[in-house]
Amino acid sequence: MRVETVSYKNGDLELRAFLYRPPGPGPYPAIVYNHGSEKNLAYIDRLAVPFVRQGYVFFAPNRRGHGRSPGTYILDVLGTLRGAEWSQALVRLHEEQLSDQLAGVAYLKNLPFVDSGRIGVYGWSFGGIQTLLAAERSESGYKAAVSCAGAAQTWPASPDLRARLSEAAQKAAVPLFLLQAQNDHSLAAIEGLSEVLRRSGKPHQSRVYPAFGTTPQQGHEFCIQGSEIWGPEVFAFFAQHLR
Repeated sequence: MRVETVSYKNGDLELRAFLYRPPGPGPYPAIVYNHGSEKNLAYIDRLAVPFVRQGYVFFAPNRRGHGRSPGTYILDVLGTLRGAEWSQALVRLHEEQLSDQLAGVAYLKNLPFVDSGRIGVYGWSFGGIQTLLAAERSESGYKAAVSCAGAAQTWPASPDLRARLSEAAQKAAVPLFLLQAQNDHSLAAIEGLSEVLRRSGKPHQSRVYPAFGTTPQQGHEFCIQGSEIWGPEVFAFFAQHLR
């Protein structure tokens, strides 16, 4: 597996991304990974392995303030706010970070070893929110989207986020797969969004897996620690839609 850190521009920001690829010239299908709210992204090396073994380029943009990218860290802003102000800022900041993700995808499409017609996206937690927001943007070029535990910690507390993600689900331009572990912090988001997708007639599948670990946080980390469990279904989903 070849690994490198690359740079791409979004406005005035020089952002970083981790790029993992199989050996050989390609072109290969690609998966964009949307990380969560965590600042340290060192774990992504481990998460990339099963995707690369499946023959995908694995591309992980470091959104502003995360990992090796400059900019204000999203939780530093949200930590100063409460109530309605916090709820509104949560959506506004995610829209801002969505531009970081989409700029990264534009960079990825131009790489000679990437098949630009076969790009999917996988996101965890805050990255699951990012994945849902991107799923309604046909210009992203995504062909399939997987949101794992998207908004599991924020859906119950933010009416603005609930409305925004419901809108994104109604307008989804690609097939969606929502998944989560039973003992995650909350199942309200996956339940609510699955119903929105069902009513809207959007192609999707939804799966709540058995408990992973013993605590809500361990259940939440199922998305990055439990690839041996969710991998077969996630890879089958991508194989179906990235043909």
